[in-house]
Amino acid sequence: MENAEPRLHLVLFNPEIPQNTGNIGRLCAYTDCRLHLIKPLGFKISDRHLKRSGMDYWYELDLHIHEDWAAFRTSPAAPRRLWLFTKHATRSFWGAKFEPGDGLLFGNEGHGAPDWLHEEVGEAQRLTVPRYSAKPLRSLNLASATAIATYEALRQFEVGA
Repeated sequence: MENAEPRLHLVLFNPEIPQNTGNIGRLCAYTDCRLHLIKPLGFKISDRHLKRSGMDYWYELDLHIHEDWAAFRTSPAAPRRLWLFTKHATRSFWGAKFEPGDGLLFGNEGHGAPDWLHEEVGEAQRLTVPRYSAKPLRSLNLASATAIATYEALRQFEVGA
């Protein structure tokens, strides 16, 4: 299912774990966001784990699969503006002002986003989900971080923040 103009785009750069992508697909279907998958993918779209975690929501997705970063950037379906979520950012997502048509970009589970992608997006557009623990944990699960960011953007749209 494809929407003319979604309020929000979720962009996964080279996702590796089908269950995470399935959960994010379910989130997109539930929130009416467009999902972009940028190849290479660490699984096949027909992967049973992907469809199991996305359940029957998978068929309700506004899904766009791009052969590579260049194809995504030139796609007419791409978002107007990108925000890269990364543990390497110094700016919290609480301080960002999201706008309808924005894209929330996430790197993959194993390596995050490559340095060149950080550079292309730019420091002003890099955000992090704040860490409240001093424990030496690497990061949040991709599906969890995506859900947190998605609902903050949608909350801002609702209240006109």
